[in-house]
Amino acid sequence: MKPSSSPNRRDFLKKSSALGFTFIPAYLTSARAQNNPKRPPSQRLNLGCIGAGGRGASVISGLCNKGHATPVALCDVDHSRASKMLKAHPEAKRFHDFREMFDKMGDDIDAVSVATPDHTHFVAAIQAMSLGKHVYVEKPLTHTFEEAEILIRGEKKFGVVTQMGNQGHTSGGSEQFKRLLAAGAVDDVVKIEAWKSAGLWFMDAKKRIKGFPKAQPIPESLKNWDLWCGPQEVKDFNSLFHPFDWRGFHLYGGGMFGDWGCHIIDFVHHYLELGFPTKISPKALADYNQVSFPLSSHIEFDFPGRGDKKPPVHLVWKAGGDFSSTVDEKYLGGKKAAKLGGAGTLLHRKEEDYLVHRNSHGSPSKLITSKKRDDLKAALDTKGPGFDHMESFVQACMKNGKTESPFSVGGALTQVLTIGVIAEYLNCDLQFDPKTKKFIGNEKANALLAGPAPRKEWAGHYKLA
Repeated sequence: MKPSSSPNRRDFLKKSSALGFTFIPAYLTSARAQNNPKRPPSQRLNLGCIGAGGRGASVISGLCNKGHATPVALCDVDHSRASKMLKAHPEAKRFHDFREMFDKMGDDIDAVSVATPDHTHFVAAIQAMSLGKHVYVEKPLTHTFEEAEILIRGEKKFGVVTQMGNQGHTSGGSEQFKRLLAAGAVDDVVKIEAWKSAGLWFMDAKKRIKGFPKAQPIPESLKNWDLWCGPQEVKDFNSLFHPFDWRGFHLYGGGMFGDWGCHIIDFVHHYLELGFPTKISPKALADYNQVSFPLSSHIEFDFPGRGDKKPPVHLVWKAGGDFSSTVDEKYLGGKKAAKLGGAGTLLHRKEEDYLVHRNSHGSPSKLITSKKRDDLKAALDTKGPGFDHMESFVQACMKNGKTESPFSVGGALTQVLTIGVIAEYLNCDLQFDPKTKKFIGNEKANALLAGPAPRKEWAGHYKLA
């Protein structure tokens, strides 16, 4: 099939994938959109980059800095914000709408990066996957529980390489946590404290607003405001939405838990196999409302036991306000307690012989104990993997290894985060059934698992997997 502007092209490729047809990546064919003197075509990945400004620019640079990948298409609703990348890659084709990018350049793209606001992650990722493209998506993977569920299914259905952008999952810290797990150092964890200091506008009492912000003139560089809104309803433009502060609104983002939870509870969720919580209890949500996220947040989660040495876990999340955790003197042996930092986790074992503390992203874990633990010296080694998080995605696309946070991993973490966000939105205790993946006795909460119906022009994306 030659490239076509026909809307049926996406449907054809979707059906072809479902029937078992093989997608031949462009890096294994002679059809290349550009030349790269550093690498021959067989060793270079052609990227279609959705989101090229802000965080998107960093993602593109991270994927390309080893010379194994190069952007052939740059897509952003605001070319002014993406100007740095557009200037750095003048040979790359430019687009505002990723649907047009796929129609016109689908045959020249091997993999896609998605670094847009949370509410448009899903539609970009699922279309790329349905076209046989490998996909790197910034964290959190999706805006809703159901969107993550569809992408997890899509990963299996379309057989493409995937990676969520929680960079710490491919790091010396993550490799160390695996060693600690193998050595039994994180057995019998019964309580986890997780926290984050205030750091976004809605967590500053002086910057908070009531309701949605008032309409402002749409910038000249953002003519297609409806594209920015994606599947969500089109609100009047305001600079609190674009370019960055959208994260503070339930309509578009996940607040502090949805954002930083990906970097803070990532290790404990995946490696301790926490799964889904069965009880979620908001304890204190300062200045609570259903438009923007709270000034500060205190939520507690109960996870069931998962077998031998994995008893039930009580997780306490605090963001802003009185977020800091303290260390009991019995673990210090008369020593002064060290500051635990503005973000991190503290793991409590049933034996109460030591605590395991780590900060966020890929930071290593440390033992807090009054006794020497030479038996765990080897397990505490912080030697990292051969590739960083982004390069591991590129290499996996080139059939060299695998990713550490595919959608089956990153999506499961995202689903726990969305459950917490639903509790923040409703501000009530919730019971969740991990088997049915539904809340018990709360239809409002169940409706929020999928969120509001997408706008008509985006509805088809929710049927691709």
